[in-house]
Parts: sequence; C-alpha cells; structure tokens
Amino acid sequence: MSSIPSGSDSSGPSGSSPIEYDDSLDYPESEYSASLDDSESLIYQLHGSGAPLHIVMVAPPYFEVPPAGYGGVEAVVAQLADALVARGHRVTLLGAGRSGTTARFIPVWDDILADRLGDPFPEVLNALKVRRIITELAQSERIDVVHDHTFAGPLNAPMYSALGIPTVVTVHGPVDGEAQEYYGSLTDTAQFVAISDRQRSLAENLNWVGRVYNTVRPSEWPFQTRKQDFALFLGRYAPYKGPDLALHAAHQAGIPLVLAAKMNEPPEKAYFETAVRPLLRDTDFVFGEADQIAKRLLLASARCLLFPIRWEEPFGIVMIEAMACGTPVVALRGGAVEEVVDDGVTGIICDDPAELPAAIAAADELDPAACRRRVVERFSVDQLGAGYEAAYYAAIDKTAAVPTPVAADGVPLIRPLSAVGNA
Repeated sequence: MSSIPSGSDSSGPSGSSPIEYDDSLDYPESEYSASLDDSESLIYQLHGSGAPLHIVMVAPPYFEVPPAGYGGVEAVVAQLADALVARGHRVTLLGAGRSGTTARFIPVWDDILADRLGDPFPEVLNALKVRRIITELAQSERIDVVHDHTFAGPLNAPMYSALGIPTVVTVHGPVDGEAQEYYGSLTDTAQFVAISDRQRSLAENLNWVGRVYNTVRPSEWPFQTRKQDFALFLGRYAPYKGPDLALHAAHQAGIPLVLAAKMNEPPEKAYFETAVRPLLRDTDFVFGEADQIAKRLLLASARCLLFPIRWEEPFGIVMIEAMACGTPVVALRGGAVEEVVDDGVTGIICDDPAELPAAIAAADELDPAACRRRVVERFSVDQLGAGYEAAYYAAIDKTAAVPTPVAADGVPLIRPLSAVGNA
C-alpha cells in the first residue's frame, strides 16, 4: 500500500469554485404544489398565511449534528434544520453532543454514542428520553410537527397524536422485509417521507406524505477539474457497500484505489480482515475514516468515486458529494442510483461488476462541470427546505382532517393543538 499520488492543484474546502451557480435557478416544481391550490384546505391556509411552524426535529444519538466524519443522516438533519430556520420557521433539535446548527438545541445525550452504532438499546432509550422531552415541551409551547429521523422514535407517534401533534418520519434506511412490516404498523399515527422514488415504490402501502431527495450545499464542496490518478471508495466496510468489488475493479483498470471507510464496529473490522485486506496491493491506500476536510479533498481529487453497491441503496449521499466536487460516479445499478446519477453525463452505471473497469476509464471523458451542475439544479439544499416544508403542511392538513375521537360523555379523547399552549 502506498500514499495518495500527488501533483494536483487541489483547492481546500474553503476554496472558491470556478463554477458560478445561480441561487435563483428555476428548480423543478415541487411534487406537493398541486395540494396548495385548495383554498378550503388547512395546508393552503397555513402556507398562504406565511405563518412559521414550530418543528421539533429528532436526530439519532450516534453522531453530532453536523457530524465530524461519518454520519449521512446527521449531515442531512443539519442542512435541513438550518434551511428551515432560514425560511422563518422555529426549529428545536433534539440530539447528542454539541449544538452545530442555527436551531435551538436540546441535548438528549451529553456525548455521542458512536461506539454503540448498530446496538438497538441506545435507539430504544433515545426514543424514551425524547418522548419525555417532547411531552414536557408540549405543556408550555405549541408544537406543530415532530420530525423524527431515527428508527425507534416513530413508536412515540401515537402519544404525539394524542396531543394533536402529527409525526413526520424520514425513512433513511431500507423499507423491505421486517422494516416494511414495522413502518406499516405505524401507518395510523405516523406519516413518512421517502428519500427516493425507488424507495417509495418498494413499500407503496406505507402512509407516504411525499418524497424529498437528500441534498448538499454546493458552495461547501470544492470544485476541481484536474484530478489525481486514483479512484476512491468512501463509506463503510460492509459487504453491501462492495469495497471488495471496488478493489477488483481498480486493479483491473490499473488505477490505485484509496479506501476512506468507517471501521469501528466489530462487523466492519471482521469484514475488512476477511474480505478486504487479502485483496490489497501496494498501489492501494487505506486512508481510514475521513473527517469533513479530508472527505472534501479526497472527493475533489479523485478521478472517480466507486459505488459498487449490492443492495437497495435508499439514496447514497456520497454520490452527490462527489458530483458537487466535479467527480463522476462509477456505480452498479441498484436502489436510487439511477435517480442520482445521469448515466453517461455525471457518471457511468453498470449492470455487472465486470463492467466496472471499463467504466472507470470511460469516466475520464465526462465533464466535471456537468457533475457540479447536476447537483446545483437537482440536489441543492434550497430544495430540501422547500420540500420538507410542503411535507409538514401536508401532514398537518391530513391530521386536521381526521375526526377527533369522542368518549361516551362527549369529552374529546385527543386534545387540539390550541390546548397545548402557544409558542
């Protein structure tokens, strides 16, 4: 294994981009826009009045928001919190560790639980702690919507519903098998947001309130046209991510591979030792887990990002991070890859691992500016805030349309929002 090849004119994360992009671009019309035309609807009244919402956002307990290194969910939560505050909404963020956004922050945990990722107990305990915080907040503040980004947190939706508060859940993971059964059991009290059309199509029975793609802030990702002579694998060491396929492809293409991947969980370490280490050559470089600065430098400098997945990837945010840096993606077809990568323009999509080496060579002919432009036009953070704002209005509207259960003595079983207090 050797060091990363040098000789590039790399600009750091804070460097200015040669590509100018216009924040006033005409973005694709929101898929929710049709629902804003009904003047009899609560969604119309709220949106039309411009009244700000109070959104309580729940982040997982494993990494800070935003994360220092690995943590795709936390990165999205940070962007969304800031985007919603910028749009005039009040956001209360419940998470672990320090505050890193413009939202009001309430720590559920004093320290992050990175070493417990994959352990179900912290998820369950986090849900219990969050439930207590939200029920206490609801006694003195108006809460318009709870937006949960965790797996166990939606179990609290029935209690929030009893307070007249809708729960919106972003499904960041798979929706097949037991996961679909789990989310399906919450359909009466939780409303879901998909992060890709493919993800939503795999569980059409769920109570979807919309689809909002993950995004990045393009200005935070350094654009670079001159690349160094290496391909990059960035993520975690797991069979479904395909680092072994990346190694085989890079070796056959005759290009060094840099592996910048997370390896602190026992399964990740075991997989590295059994499936990755035996394949390493002197031309490969095991970088370790990249922090935010290193990630940007690696993505901007690489000839291509290898994304040889073996699963139904719900989104794959590293693909748009690479494209924002002007780096094309060489991927196996699966999950949301076809929604993210414009085949032949911002990357090459392969149907078989045997096609990857030729795709690495073909990616050299792609225009870095087209990669960047794709992100600005389709995956920019402005669309994140607008998309979720519309999802919240839709969720509130659907909740308001549900008749309030009444006991035999005529007393409502669910308190209206007005009874919870004012912000």
